[in-house]
Amino acid sequence: MLTYDVTLDRIDADGSQAHCKEARIKVDSALEGRADAFNPAELLLAAVGACMLKNIERVAPILKFRYSRVHIEVHGERQDTPPRMQRISYRIIVDTDEDAHRLALLHHNVQQFGTVYNTVAGGTQLEGHIERGSLTPVQPSADPS
Repeated sequence: MLTYDVTLDRIDADGSQAHCKEARIKVDSALEGRADAFNPAELLLAAVGACMLKNIERVAPILKFRYSRVHIEVHGERQDTPPRMQRISYRIIVDTDEDAHRLALLHHNVQQFGTVYNTVAGGTQLEGHIERGSLTPVQPSADPS
């Protein structure tokens, strides 16, 4: 069984920080919110998207699926009472020459084998689609924190 550990520390009334392995993420835990950090709902959506990206990296070599880039958009809808993420939708855009059947096969594998994807899908309406598109290269940011 795989296990995962993350620690979080409150820095001050304006925010917190999550730590895992050698990585850290600013967390928006401020009551008024902050633009330079993910709030908990955004972290959940990022986890869903990251899970899909990780699965594409894992299954593409198995399927011999050729692609150059992937862009994922994740949208969440929160209900107020009780507070919960009611619906999550996503759009996966893959820069590839593969045909529609192979693209659908990749999507099926992303849905079937994602730990976070399946956890969230068990309690939230989770739906989306995959499509082919031309993407421009993304430059990694210098400071991921």
